Amino acid sequence: MNCQSNSDDTTLEMELPGFRFHPTEEELLGFYLKNMIYGNKLRDDVIGFLNIYHHDPSDLPGLSKIGEREWYFFVPRDRKHGNGGRPNRTTENGYWKATGSDRKIVSLSDPKRITGLKKTLVFYKGRAPRGNKTDWVMNEYRLPDGCSLPKDIVLCKIYRKATSLKVLEQRAALEEELKATNTTTSSPLSSLQTISFCNPKEDLVPSISETREFFKKEIEEEKELVEEKKDRIAKENKVSPPSLHFPVGNEKLAELQLPKIINDWTQDQFWTQLNSPWFQNLTPYANILNF
Repeated sequence: MNCQSNSDDTTLEMELPGFRFHPTEEELLGFYLKNMIYGNKLRDDVIGFLNIYHHDPSDLPGLSKIGEREWYFFVPRDRKHGNGGRPNRTTENGYWKATGSDRKIVSLSDPKRITGLKKTLVFYKGRAPRGNKTDWVMNEYRLPDGCSLPKDIVLCKIYRKATSLKVLEQRAALEEELKATNTTTSSPLSSLQTISFCNPKEDLVPSISETREFFKKEIEEEKELVEEKKDRIAKENKVSPPSLHFPVGNEKLAELQLPKIINDWTQDQFWTQLNSPWFQNLTPYANILNF
């Protein structure tokens, strides 16, 4: 009866406004994890037991008993190859990847005493090593190595890393590009491109080697035309003019027909057109000179 009343008081206390569960790292290791491993039951069962590797990080806040921005779980360590192998941190849709080396957690009252170790991991979607990094982070707390423990259990704190405004803007721009790409691929033009048997990039943009071959052929054809034109002109120049025919043997030369010389220049047709009394008066003198 008293136990029932105590649990009811705890539930009411956690539901009270202003109640927050923010334990220190020393408290997580020295009180909660240590008592869980050695089987000491706690009066306030605020941290649940769950194999988080069977779930996506986005599902974990709803599976936690307490927490607003940080969620805590006791997690069994599932090793790949027995007790000596590495822990298996793969999930159905991704994997948790460790970042950096483990950090030692020391006691505030005795800095020389190590209370446990802390490992930081980030969740990646997909399969290693080509997964996409997310903003989900996990801090895994475990007791110091070398201790003989009855249970191989760790305490995990899950939280989402604060995203800067720049990263949010980049994500928004990337989503817009993806939407534009999807719209383009759903257009009729894109469907025709998918039906084509050739790569559209190769059809629209010829390669450099093809361009060089094309210009090379053009130059060679132009050279052939120039050579043909030169040969044609040379043949035309080689045609010799008709040669003179000289008489052979007893052949006689044909007499040259020379125009008859008009002794009286006044009888010339040209001068008759210019006939005038003045030229008629000069006729006797012209006859005298015509000897």
